[in-house]
Amino acid sequence: MSDADTLEKGVIMTPSAAKRVAAILSHEPEGTILRISVAGGGCSGFQYEYNLVPDDASDDDLVLQSPGAKVAIDSMSLEFMGGSEIDFIDNLMGQSFQIKNPNAVASCGCGTSFSV
Repeated sequence: MSDADTLEKGVIMTPSAAKRVAAILSHEPEGTILRISVAGGGCSGFQYEYNLVPDDASDDDLVLQSPGAKVAIDSMSLEFMGGSEIDFIDNLMGQSFQIKNPNAVASCGCGTSFSV
């Protein structure tokens, strides 16, 4: 699969994730967004980072929006995340954002670290 194919696949945010992002952002200053990025590190080589930042989305960013929720992913991170689903899980084991990434060949039990 080429990089162009990966980028075209996009990323989706489930209703559960959108609802949780909206709840988090409702307690933040106006104009705050959630930025998700991929950085080197973690037990499997790469890890997801979640940061609340002023709305700094650029033209290269993928921006996911629903009422009250805005998530930005930079183009470099999107190369690793193309085709992913961002979800929020709330069960007896706890609460967390989880990214179901079809590009990951291995991941860590923590759910934030992966390798491609």
